Amino acid sequence: MGKVKGRMDESILVCVYYGPNGERLIRRGYKMASIMDCPLYILTIDPLPYDEFNAEKSEYVDRWKELAEELDVEDFFIRDNEKRPTAKVISEVAHQNNITQIIIGQTAQSRWEEITKGSFMNVLLREITFVDFHVVSVDRAIKDEIEGLFEKGVRAYLIEDGDGFRVSFTLSKVVKHEGIFFKEVGTDFNNGIFKFMNNNKMCQVHITDDQVTDPSMIQCKAE
Repeated sequence: MGKVKGRMDESILVCVYYGPNGERLIRRGYKMASIMDCPLYILTIDPLPYDEFNAEKSEYVDRWKELAEELDVEDFFIRDNEKRPTAKVISEVAHQNNITQIIIGQTAQSRWEEITKGSFMNVLLREITFVDFHVVSVDRAIKDEIEGLFEKGVRAYLIEDGDGFRVSFTLSKVVKHEGIFFKEVGTDFNNGIFKFMNNNKMCQVHITDDQVTDPSMIQCKAE
């Protein structure tokens, strides 16, 4: 990886997380780097150690490594076991590699604007003031998969209920998590999925008749 490029005053960093949109982001970065004839870097960040990645995550990383070799990427950074905020890690990598352009996907936070109203992007802009950002929307097929099964998401909250949790639509002092509830199409009950951020990670739990079906998923121990 990393042949000499004709233009060294520009460099591109593609930030990817786990999911089918990652390859699309990398290829978008490659097209930009080819046009500009500048170095291309890839970064992925995870709070878990690399050897604790599940099979699906490992497959995505392996595929991105293959792409990095195929597209002659300058370097592929895996920041595992990372406990710092994502924006700070991106900023550090950008500083160390003289990055001038950053490509990020339309994250789960921005897909469901009700959660943060673009706050993650605002954090990045405050943390990294010396680069241009390119935000690539999530693949249409991924959106359709979500939108076809569930109604439009609404702001909701998780509160403790005995040994478990239940979804509520009223903000109160006992709220444990704020997120978006997607109700299943064709049901009169509060059945569906609840998505929320926890430790800089997008988490998801299933809701049946207002109740979280598997409370252990609250800490995102599994996906």
